[in-house]
Amino acid sequence: MQVKTLKEFGCVKIYREKASGANAERLQLKKLIASVTEGDIVVVTRIDRLARSTFDLFSIVKEITNQKAQFHSIAEPWTDTSTSTGRLMLAVLGGLADVERDLIRTRTSEGRVRAIQQGKQMGRPSRLTVAQKRDIRAKRKNRTTLKSLATTYGLSESAVSRIARSSDTLKPMTEFPSDPSFDA
Repeated sequence: MQVKTLKEFGCVKIYREKASGANAERLQLKKLIASVTEGDIVVVTRIDRLARSTFDLFSIVKEITNQKAQFHSIAEPWTDTSTSTGRLMLAVLGGLADVERDLIRTRTSEGRVRAIQQGKQMGRPSRLTVAQKRDIRAKRKNRTTLKSLATTYGLSESAVSRIARSSDTLKPMTEFPSDPSFDA
């Protein structure tokens, strides 16, 4: 949807980042910044598509404007970096986007806690049964190679190694450690 919106707006070169915006190593963003020249306009569908924090937003927009280019958000057209009013609006909206992301993170975390309390399994389901994992552990103890087990079970060698090192069951902690430095 974003690519379609950008094309309809008239964007010629579109950079797509598949990594999370929260990830600092955003290669496509680095390529975009490196390619910006004087007179260019960097367009995003929404400012939260460019940055995940106010600090990040200001840093990116500063790099763009330092190269004598402009920044424009389609969803927030009042963010015109060529005016002081536009820069102020950008700061306010960046702050709101930052608060919104924190709220989403908090709600997601609370939802995850509720799901766990309700006994729901988090994460991707295991590809192996408990019996298959026990079989891997037993075969590793009998010196079967990681490569052989990986091929047999359709796993990576590192996955087989992790399974071989793990125990059959996870025992819940029923009491606090006796270490006096433990702070519950």
